[in-house]
Amino acid sequence: MAKANIPTYDICSLVMGKPTQEDVVVARFPDYLAAHSDIHFPHRHSFYHLALFTSGAGTHTIDFERFPVKPGQLYFMVPGQVHGWYFEGNVDGYVINVSAGFFNVFLKDADYIERFPFLSGVAAEGVVELTAAALKEVQPIFEEMLQEVAAERPFNMDMLRLLMLELFIRVSRSTQQGAIKQDMLHNNLLLRNFRKLVEQHYMQLRLPKDYAAMLYVTPNYLNAFCQHMLGKSAGEVIRDRVLLEAKRLLVNADTNISAIAYQLNFADNSYFTKFFRKYAGVTPEEFRKNIV
Repeated sequence: MAKANIPTYDICSLVMGKPTQEDVVVARFPDYLAAHSDIHFPHRHSFYHLALFTSGAGTHTIDFERFPVKPGQLYFMVPGQVHGWYFEGNVDGYVINVSAGFFNVFLKDADYIERFPFLSGVAAEGVVELTAAALKEVQPIFEEMLQEVAAERPFNMDMLRLLMLELFIRVSRSTQQGAIKQDMLHNNLLLRNFRKLVEQHYMQLRLPKDYAAMLYVTPNYLNAFCQHMLGKSAGEVIRDRVLLEAKRLLVNADTNISAIAYQLNFADNSYFTKFFRKYAGVTPEEFRKNIV
């Protein structure tokens, strides 16, 4: 039986209560699930999606990586990521949906939120395990955001922006030990720029030397840098992005594999199949049959 395509939800389709607040949704987890019981899983969003679990169990998949649901977990997902959750019993916590342009009217630096590593778009980096102390700091911010959403106060959207930025900063502080040195800031900027270039050009450019030239570093430096920061080479970063896109496209049952190979700029279907089997461990056909 053919699998259904992965739907993409925009933030307007998941508004709760007030149509004037279409750029942001803040809700308690049970209320959100009850209001959107017809959401199909897995699916993707055209907006940022945050979920904090305070109780419950089960699993959560982000871009085909599976994570156990546990209290104190905070999930950050960027637009385009594929996700689904499969709960065991009741869960509690909070959900935030925020449009990609929510902060643009507020911040001079349009790329400011990209500085936070949990908003990199890499599944594992978007899952944060909060300590008990960090959860004690973070949970009141969610409660205050719920109050702002419920009340008709002046500047409430700006207050939501401030609270969300406070959330990002507090979570970032809780995951980083000690002061951030200048060389670490430089490294984070270089890594962010490299990933952004890969996101823009992975369909056409597959060699580290192409990205090294755009970053004004040598290919050897870029590879050593990626090994130091990520434990993988620059070539692996590029390859992993191609592989992820292949998986996302394969979920669409109406697109044949030859068309996917062409879209991803492979020479032919055979080369694409060899690539996919080598790095995913299964053929494209097997992956498509087994995807949840």
